[in-house]
Amino acid sequence: MTTPHQVTPRLRTPVTETDHVRGPVDAPVTLVEYADFQCRFCGVAYANLAELLRQRADRVRLIYRHFPIANVHPYADDAAQVAEAAGIRGRFWELHDWLYEHQDQLDPVHLSLGVEQLGMSADEIDAEAGQQAHGDRVRRDFVGGIRSGVDATPTLFVNGSRHNGGYELADLLAAVDAATPE
Repeated sequence: MTTPHQVTPRLRTPVTETDHVRGPVDAPVTLVEYADFQCRFCGVAYANLAELLRQRADRVRLIYRHFPIANVHPYADDAAQVAEAAGIRGRFWELHDWLYEHQDQLDPVHLSLGVEQLGMSADEIDAEAGQQAHGDRVRRDFVGGIRSGVDATPTLFVNGSRHNGGYELADLLAAVDAATPE
């Protein structure tokens, strides 16, 4: 009789300097999130991750990667494109936060208004998004997620191993604390 092996999926695409990083570069715990700006579960995780970063500021860094599920969330890919356009201007995290705080307003009109609220040119960013100027980056993140076994959003990896717990604050704190070297 054999025993089935349970394999924890691993992050297949290593973190690089091109990733969107929040938190100290030398943090002992790296949390990689594959997410979709229009996913309501990602919206819940967003608030909990923000609090996690506040409570464990010296111990964790967050890497954000795009995983737009366009067949379920029609505005997710456009939101990712716009976020990347903001990122080219050094404003990724500002727009990231705006997108999660306004998840019910991701249609093109509201998205342009959000860009303007943050002081960027909606015309420039809309043109880039319309031309899929950042499509390679969004696709690279998505394919890296597929290779790492991502099948839903949000999916989190803690120090390279898939986090199979929840994304409530207590679950995230426990995962970070367990992964922090003594």
